[in-house]
Amino acid sequence: MPELPVAPSFRLDGKRALVTGAGRGIGLAAAAALAEHGASVTLAARSLDEIEAAAAAIRARGFAAEAMQLDVTDLAAIGERITRAAPFDILLNNAGCNRPGPYVDATPEDFDAVMGLNVRAAYFVAQSVAKRMIAAERKGSIIHMSSQMGHVGGRNRTLYCASKWALEGLNKAMALDLAPYGIRSNSIAPTFIETEMTAPFFADAAFKTSVLDKIKLGRLGQVEDLTGAIVFLASDASGLMTGSSIVIDGGWTAD
Repeated sequence: MPELPVAPSFRLDGKRALVTGAGRGIGLAAAAALAEHGASVTLAARSLDEIEAAAAAIRARGFAAEAMQLDVTDLAAIGERITRAAPFDILLNNAGCNRPGPYVDATPEDFDAVMGLNVRAAYFVAQSVAKRMIAAERKGSIIHMSSQMGHVGGRNRTLYCASKWALEGLNKAMALDLAPYGIRSNSIAPTFIETEMTAPFFADAAFKTSVLDKIKLGRLGQVEDLTGAIVFLASDASGLMTGSSIVIDGGWTAD
């Protein structure tokens, strides 16, 4: 009888994971999924009460989680908190924001806010985590929460598109620099996901209709639609994957 190959595991036992923007929405769902698959998860965000409650909820389900109060736009705080922590094996670079509006109305303050969080903070959080991985000689997986808007354009989304296209470029270049250390870098590019952050947009019936017209599967995304890809990229199941983007958009970018 032939010797059958053994499929790589999606389990994350013994791994340490850091999730930014983890108090709600995609970040919270990701933290819960990583913990469910065996990782010890650190939830990072500015609001300590929110992430402490989230970590407690994960622990109540029998999984390992702790809170780290962190403003990812504060570079000194990033360096201090991540350097002081034990090395992570997994990073989900999830913290982000959006200020939609016509291109001609965008202000320098809008630009700095979106690029500062979506690109600058993501860059230096990942750098700090990668440095710790390298120093500890640990292979790892860095996952950037990008967007379908990092692959296409969108009306009233110039700032968001600029930031997510930048993140996709960073992802590919990071993958090349970190590959010699066994550290992988990939991104996830969702369509519109129903969260507290996006809820105000969908209160506009015309906007919601325009979105659903572009999502070929005919529904808005849910956070659960992303967690399988997150666990996949964090695990050995994606061991040969780096510099890539998983687009979870219901067919938005297919035409």
